[in-house]
Amino acid sequence: MMDSEAHEKRKSDLVLATAKHDYKPCTVTVGSGKHYVCGYFAAFTNIAITFPIQKVLFRQQLYGVRTRDAVRQLQTDGIRNLYRGILPPLMQKTTTLALMFGLYEDFSSLLLRHTDSPEVVTRSVAAILAGTTEALLSPFERVQTLLQDYKHHDRFTNTFQAFKVLRPYGIREYYRGLVPILLRNGPSNALFFGLRSPIKQCLPEAKTYSANLINDFICGGLLGAMLGFLFFPINVVKARMQSKIGGEFISFGKVLMIIWTERDGKLTHLFRGAHLNYHRSILSWGIINATYELLLKVL
Repeated sequence: MMDSEAHEKRKSDLVLATAKHDYKPCTVTVGSGKHYVCGYFAAFTNIAITFPIQKVLFRQQLYGVRTRDAVRQLQTDGIRNLYRGILPPLMQKTTTLALMFGLYEDFSSLLLRHTDSPEVVTRSVAAILAGTTEALLSPFERVQTLLQDYKHHDRFTNTFQAFKVLRPYGIREYYRGLVPILLRNGPSNALFFGLRSPIKQCLPEAKTYSANLINDFICGGLLGAMLGFLFFPINVVKARMQSKIGGEFISFGKVLMIIWTERDGKLTHLFRGAHLNYHRSILSWGIINATYELLLKVL
């Protein structure tokens, strides 16, 4: 009888031990909030430094003018208007980059835990989801376009007035130009996060803190320049679509063909401003990536 009880006890202990060994907690490890904070301040630093360059680029995208003509437009506007329209990108870019880095980490963590797909596929999907979520804030990009267009200088005096003027047209008017934003955000995010590590690994090994910071700047700058050039025509179409208030919502394809016809069907004319965008992107994304990685180490 005692042997039977001992046998049952050993059997019970074995079952419990096996259960403990096989049990895996079903908790989800979500990325630390510091990724959102680092993304936010990386964007803030970048916008404060590069906004005048972005404004010249925007004029080229919208009107197809040369760099010197766009600079003359800004000179004519005066120093008082140089940072006109900075509030929307400051609000939009700081938030979207916080979401870009933070949501990418969170989505990656969730998908890696709950799917069996290859990591490169999972992280690409996470990047696309983060980029799609960023598009919710496109009304800020829409208002930025209106404030930077000199044709609207007499109509809007500030960001809040621009938002107020759009209100009677309905919520859809705030999201004019959403299609090109979606076409840009998801794929560009996937390429940025997918290529960031491989590019950095190709750079000379960083043996000091400052060398590592330089590598992060170079890596971010090269990626930003490449992606900025690749998606430049999409941003040209976006600028044209968002510069309009009210009226028909013309499709992405039709707007592209209108611009193509206006610019004599020449690819070089469609890419006017791309060289400035290339240099601006090197600076902007170099600052963003280096600042982000620096803050990750500090926080």
